[in-house]
Amino acid sequence: MPMSLEEYRVAQAYMVLKMQQQSTNEAEGVEVLEKRPFEDDLYGKGQYTSKLYRLQSKAPSWLTTLAPKAALVMEEESWNAYPRCKTGSQCRCNHPPYLSLLEFICPYFAKLCVTIETVHLENNGKSENVHGLNQEQLKARQVESIDITSPTTDYWSYAVGSCDFDFTKFKSEKTGRGPLLEGWQDKCDPVMTAYKLVTINAPYWGFGCKLEQALLAGERALFVESHRNCFRWIDEWFGMTMEQLSELEAQQGDCLLNQKIGKPILLTDTEDCESSFPDNS
Repeated sequence: MPMSLEEYRVAQAYMVLKMQQQSTNEAEGVEVLEKRPFEDDLYGKGQYTSKLYRLQSKAPSWLTTLAPKAALVMEEESWNAYPRCKTGSQCRCNHPPYLSLLEFICPYFAKLCVTIETVHLENNGKSENVHGLNQEQLKARQVESIDITSPTTDYWSYAVGSCDFDFTKFKSEKTGRGPLLEGWQDKCDPVMTAYKLVTINAPYWGFGCKLEQALLAGERALFVESHRNCFRWIDEWFGMTMEQLSELEAQQGDCLLNQKIGKPILLTDTEDCESSFPDNS
């Protein structure tokens, strides 16, 4: 990303708020369940957030034939600290300067586990093993570099709302940054990278592998689109502080999202639904 770590912190918060508003309507979208500060004696202060994502229209047809409507609701729990993160009672990572972790929980797929750990570093993407993986994990890891100037064109890119914005012709009025031409990562100053570790386990016989691949493709498309928007909207958020963003969020954020999405879906009877999916663990 052609920005500093502190700028990215503001850009990401602005992007999340705006994309949530754009993707939420009466039928589906994002509902904020809880948002509160947390404090850990070892890792300091951070923010815990719990959200529901209703994904009915974005799911591929093969999945909608397998799962009921309520199964396409996922709960996201995130523990975001600056500069560290943790999940539950166990810290998952301890690498500065900025880490965040998301856990996605779908009650109708109780055995499904999706974890995203992020380390943000002020460099051009050349760091190795920033997540501190062991040899077995490194052997299984698949590394992919994502360039925000190259939008995806698969099913998931259209599902998350991919646009054809051309960064090779864009120049920020406020910062003078851009256009982003070939090799921009080695020329930009400032520059930073979000190193994301996505771990997915879907232990369901017959379609678990297909579900894992679909989720990976969906996460990749979301990473691309959200980070493209971070830079695309730079003249909207540049100069804002986290305090100003918190005020903006309070004015037109969580409450409006929850009002737009309408009546909550009750997540019950998960045992009966879960039992219909075979386990290959």
